[in-house]
Amino acid sequence: MLRANQLDVDRAMLLVIDLQDKLLPFIRHKDRVLAAGRKLLEATSVFGLPVLATEQYPKGIGSTDETIRRCLDAAGAKVLEKTTMSGWAQREVRDAVFAVDRPQVVVIGIEAHICVQQTVLDMVSRDFDMFVCADAIGSRGRIDYEQSLERMRQDGAFVTTVESVLFELCQRCDTPKFKAMLDVVKASPPPDD
Repeated sequence: MLRANQLDVDRAMLLVIDLQDKLLPFIRHKDRVLAAGRKLLEATSVFGLPVLATEQYPKGIGSTDETIRRCLDAAGAKVLEKTTMSGWAQREVRDAVFAVDRPQVVVIGIEAHICVQQTVLDMVSRDFDMFVCADAIGSRGRIDYEQSLERMRQDGAFVTTVESVLFELCQRCDTPKFKAMLDVVKASPPPDD
């Protein structure tokens, strides 16, 4: 039997939080966040993971980054507007998560110490197994980013990386899914920051 801290392709989903045009220029290591996010989204098609995404008040903050949006469209993601900091606090997001009906949630997005953290803490408290990809989340400030990872970890989230998630979902190296996933990984090596 799988433990809560073991990702399983049949129990996992991806949640993309607020990777929006007007916020991204202010995010430290935004290129790393976007590259890791694209890699994860491109690999979701290999595994058939359900994908949900949020946009924080797009009228004021703008829409999702164009390259991420293309990946979301290719993955068949549902994109939901929110006005609450926590995605979980927005009824439409909560309803969409319930409709997907997966207990494991892989999370990427911005800002780590605001919308990502509040969403993760809310969902951990409701018994979701939350997997936060440290290389695909970001904040404007270093200390906010670092402390948010620590707080989410202390409260029960699993902090990981995109490549770790992909290899864990794959589990085996003798399948067509492994080759397809490896092609995605090789196409976008991790940045050196």
